[in-house]
Amino acid sequence: MITREQWRKFIDQPAVEWTIFVLGILFMIAAIPVGALPGPGGVFVFAIGLAMVLKTSMWAKRRYVRFKRSKPKAGSWADWALRRRSARRRSKLQKEREAEALTTSPSETIAGPERRAN
Repeated sequence: MITREQWRKFIDQPAVEWTIFVLGILFMIAAIPVGALPGPGGVFVFAIGLAMVLKTSMWAKRRYVRFKRSKPKAGSWADWALRRRSARRRSKLQKEREAEALTTSPSETIAGPERRAN
């Protein structure tokens, strides 16, 4: 059985990274003809390719972050589709902040950043 650490070392080898990157590009290209077929198959093929490219390419990651900042709603859908841990963490923090804001009375929010004593 392969441990996570062994798997990460394997994935971090340059030959494996390039193979994953090229396969991701091929999946994204294959999504075009598959998308012409009835059904949502092209979307899934493209998503698999995008995930593979984002896993191995810093250039693609920077473009992805830029895209998310310019189109936050589409970026949240992409995070959901890619099942990104960072997106789940940000979503959880956002929900906690909203819950905290609901439990805080309006007079306390005007007073300043002091926290309520429990």
